[in-house]
Amino acid sequence: MLGTERRTPPVAPRPGQDAPSALLDAAALSTVRRRAGLRPAPARPGPGRAPEDPRPALPTAARSRLALLLADRSAPGRGGSRSAPDLAELLPQWLALANHHSYRVPDALLPALLDAARARTDLRAEALTLGGPRALWLARLNPDWKFALRGATGRASTAHPEPSSEAAAAPDEEQRLWEEGLFAERVSLLAAARHRDPAAGLALLSGTWSTERAEDRLMFLDSLRDDLSPSDEPFLEQALSDRSRNVRATAAELLSALPGSALAARMAERSRHCVSLTGDEPTAGAPTADGSTHEGSAHDGLTHDEPTAAERTPRITVRPPDECDSGMQRDGIVPKPPSGRGERSWWLGQLVEATPLDRWTEWFGGRGPAEIVALPVADGWQADLHAAWCRAAVRQRSAEWCRALLGTPAVAPVTAGEAAPAAWRDPAKLLSALPSRERAEWVAEFIASHGLSDAFRLLGVCTVPWAEPLGRAVVDALDIARDAGSYPWSFSGVMGLAERCLDPTQADRLEVLTAIPDEREGAAPGAGGYWAEAFQRLVGTLRLREAMRAELDPT
Repeated sequence: MLGTERRTPPVAPRPGQDAPSALLDAAALSTVRRRAGLRPAPARPGPGRAPEDPRPALPTAARSRLALLLADRSAPGRGGSRSAPDLAELLPQWLALANHHSYRVPDALLPALLDAARARTDLRAEALTLGGPRALWLARLNPDWKFALRGATGRASTAHPEPSSEAAAAPDEEQRLWEEGLFAERVSLLAAARHRDPAAGLALLSGTWSTERAEDRLMFLDSLRDDLSPSDEPFLEQALSDRSRNVRATAAELLSALPGSALAARMAERSRHCVSLTGDEPTAGAPTADGSTHEGSAHDGLTHDEPTAAERTPRITVRPPDECDSGMQRDGIVPKPPSGRGERSWWLGQLVEATPLDRWTEWFGGRGPAEIVALPVADGWQADLHAAWCRAAVRQRSAEWCRALLGTPAVAPVTAGEAAPAAWRDPAKLLSALPSRERAEWVAEFIASHGLSDAFRLLGVCTVPWAEPLGRAVVDALDIARDAGSYPWSFSGVMGLAERCLDPTQADRLEVLTAIPDEREGAAPGAGGYWAEAFQRLVGTLRLREAMRAELDPT
């Protein structure tokens, strides 16, 4: 367009039309003329018909709510009051509730739902379940949604066996997809096959194992984790000799999660030579550590040195491995420790971690986990030994051992005789193996004793909605923080969890906290008003969650 004022364009303007507009019109006309002179390209075949989804449609109110949540997802809290609920944070919960009732998403909202799942990985599992077979059909037509094909094929085919997804195909088609499909499709197919028939899924993987790339073998092996069973042991034992160190390590980890495996037995035998109980004098005729019987007594006519009181006190003695031999390395022991960690303690921890926990009861005179954990450990090895037991308890999902290692929540998480927190104990991981009600009660007592400062990770492993003891403990702790005059954003993480995890029926009980309190002497300026807004947002969010639940309830 530059220069039209100084030079007349080679076109005649229409009456009342300026030169730049005339030039643009001429360019448009030339483009149409040029296109009209081209031969039309062959038409591509249209997409196949979308599969049927027999699930019930969303109720009208729930459909409107989903449209609102999806429209708000890109700018949570935009332009609204600080006390307004964050709709973007409620979308995952809405999706979970809708899937609980087995609804299907309206077709018109499928593109927005896929866009939301593309932007937020935490939404993908629930979004693709709600989208069902039509979400996968649509994702094949738009490369922006190809993420849906990477992890949803198996999930969708399991939840909706009707659709014509690859993973629900006939055995011949399934084998063809396994041999010729994209890596993401093969991972999904293997997960679906394992969930449907673990042995058939393992046979699928075994058939091509030797020809797979190392990084692919690692991903395929990791997919066995969810449906792991003793029948997988022979395959995993072979994987211990894999060329890839990462594959070997993963195979060893999976085998150690099977307490009856041969690898677990080998690890137990090594651990038995490293960790023993001393000072626990056997009675006459009782078996000793070496398998013989103790026949001596005070009346056998022989002279015995009387053990001292310290020698009679049972305690655990530790002698870590002197080397990491080839057998240990084959069984998954990593020889080189991380920076700042001693080699022998590193090897010891890995051995104990892979040892079946019931062996310690067998070796330590029938003592239960709580008694074993309470035993003194000689020569400063307690932290290493207990850390390995913690990892073993979590891996083997032993609630009894996790309970013993957690201890009493009222006691501060500091090892006896130490000034620093016990690094070996991770309460959040240990809690994950406990029943949900017990988990909530433990965390509630912990908060009542120690406040909210160290409770954020513990709250994250509790079942939603929080059980009443836990919800009450969190609200009481927040109320105490408000009365202390601190600012609410110091507790923003816990407040955000409370919005998503408190039982919505508690909204009326919390209404009293939404009022602006009188400022106390020494309190942070304006803190009362900020707390009132925070509690208003909490109450508003709980009421919105209750409304969402009612809208999705088919009754």
